[in-house]
Amino acid sequence: MTRSAAPSSSELRRTLGVADAVVIGLGSMIGAGIFAALGPAARAAGSGLLLGLAVAAVVAYCNATSSARLAARYPASGGSYVYGRERLGMFWGHLAGWAFVVGKTASCAAMALTVGAYVWPGQAHAVAVAAVVALTAVNYGGVQKSAWLTRVIVAVVLAVLAAVVVVCLGSGAFAADRVAVAGSVGVGGVLQAAGLLFFAFAGYARIATLGEEVRDPARTIPRAIPLALGITLALYVCVAVAALSVLGPDGLGRAAAPLADAVRAAGVPGLVPVVRAGAAVAALGSLLALVLGVSRTTLAMARDRHLPALLAAVHPRFQVPHRAELAVGAVVAVLAATVDVRGAIGFSSFGVLAYYAVANASAWTLDPAPARRAVPALGLVGCVTLAFALPWVSVAVGSGVLAAGMASYGVRRWWAAR
Repeated sequence: MTRSAAPSSSELRRTLGVADAVVIGLGSMIGAGIFAALGPAARAAGSGLLLGLAVAAVVAYCNATSSARLAARYPASGGSYVYGRERLGMFWGHLAGWAFVVGKTASCAAMALTVGAYVWPGQAHAVAVAAVVALTAVNYGGVQKSAWLTRVIVAVVLAVLAAVVVVCLGSGAFAADRVAVAGSVGVGGVLQAAGLLFFAFAGYARIATLGEEVRDPARTIPRAIPLALGITLALYVCVAVAALSVLGPDGLGRAAAPLADAVRAAGVPGLVPVVRAGAAVAALGSLLALVLGVSRTTLAMARDRHLPALLAAVHPRFQVPHRAELAVGAVVAVLAATVDVRGAIGFSSFGVLAYYAVANASAWTLDPAPARRAVPALGLVGCVTLAFALPWVSVAVGSGVLAAGMASYGVRRWWAAR
């Protein structure tokens, strides 16, 4: 199922190197999730929080490896939409793209509202819309501008997280026994925590969805994805250990703002405003990268007429899918202005796990050697397990949205056959 090459006038420019791709991956992963996900994960797993983080990391590694192999083979915008289409058939590509676009659009709105909640709680919706408009304008100006802004955001967030780790581990409130697994830890709780924490890892796919804008993708993408994932995992472990060491699993599970509460418990309340500012900047970084990735998948689906063809246009000067970016920005702005999408985070995790399940199934077909199939097989099983370990509401809503995607594919095929 080889797809004919798109005309050169509709192709995106390859400008990103390894460092740019790693920074975009870091900007996608090291976002608002690390400031917010530890609390719900600790409530689910208790002292098994680090076990949940380890499970999430293993599944993320499998997904990253599969994505890297596929992106090197198919260096085009769209990520798992392209991989599913080329390796499994158009239906599976459509389903992966549907899960990604719908789930990540909800995530965009959630991140925008997170920015508003931290910057100006009384006007969260207005700030959220302003953030969406501003970052859509940045993306419209070209992917290099997005990469530059992401570098700044990543530097700020890394500095804030490093301060949290140093303060907690060096405080008088530090207690190593709070980090250890104690008592009975339920498997279901650990898996649910892993599913929630997976939300914070999922950004490495942004590198693959930008495959058409990466220089020498066969070399760059397989290097950038593991590098970004490894740096993120090391940071998450440090932050989780630091927070657990001063709050304990129960205190961390009750915390509404886990890292702000951690530095307060460590005896440095003056750092709380800095942590809040870091969370807002991190949410901006996540929103920037999310809009970037959703617009590229929208571009790929529009090229194949799964979405309106007018969204497939590439700006002649800036070399970006400008109509797709404007459409995604408009939808996210409307959501951020009118609804509370905090409950959509679980649904987004379900959609992302479904998206990666297609990626792993696609990678399974690349090489018949059993050793080469072990990682995608583990990734596929892990994605399905974590998806159905999420809270039942997220599973129900996510399953319904996927069913709607299947129905839309059937209607499109029926209409085309008339």
